[in-house]
Amino acid sequence: MGKHAAHPYTEKQHKRRLVFSGTVKFRADTITLPNGKRSVREFVDHPGAVAVLPVLPDGKIVFVRQFRYPVGQATLEIPAGKLNSASDSPLKRAKAELKEETGYTARKLSKVLSYWPTPAFSTEVLHIYTATGLRGGSPEPDEDEFLTLESIPFKKAWRMVETGEIRDSKTVIALQAWKIKLLEKK
Repeated sequence: MGKHAAHPYTEKQHKRRLVFSGTVKFRADTITLPNGKRSVREFVDHPGAVAVLPVLPDGKIVFVRQFRYPVGQATLEIPAGKLNSASDSPLKRAKAELKEETGYTARKLSKVLSYWPTPAFSTEVLHIYTATGLRGGSPEPDEDEFLTLESIPFKKAWRMVETGEIRDSKTVIALQAWKIKLLEKK
């Protein structure tokens, strides 16, 4: 089966319904199932996002700590942000998010991968980059962002993943990719 070949269990849109429109859209579309019956699919219509794993010359990783209302606690994450639209350039957005949240600019940004964080209920595609050759500067967070920066050695950060202190999926995936890259260099 090719990349875009039809799947025998494809669901077909019958009726689109916008429930809410804000920085993302919440939809509840009526669909026709492969057996001909109807059902509703509730999901977030999301323009996509970027995340950046900033690696300092000494190998430490730059993280942001911020309160995340949905989970009710402060999380340790790599810098990230939503695309302005589906046609927004992920690379340009990644550069901007790195600067806004950390103050750093990078000599080199390398694409790691793009993935669907939660395809069961969101259209979001998340693009992950690594940033190296970092030059410091002053963060310029959005007015509703309250962040603290933490630079952590990679091995310690990986232990924090293993102990559950770092649980954010984009951060875990970026750290896994960096770990693989480090192992390949050995």
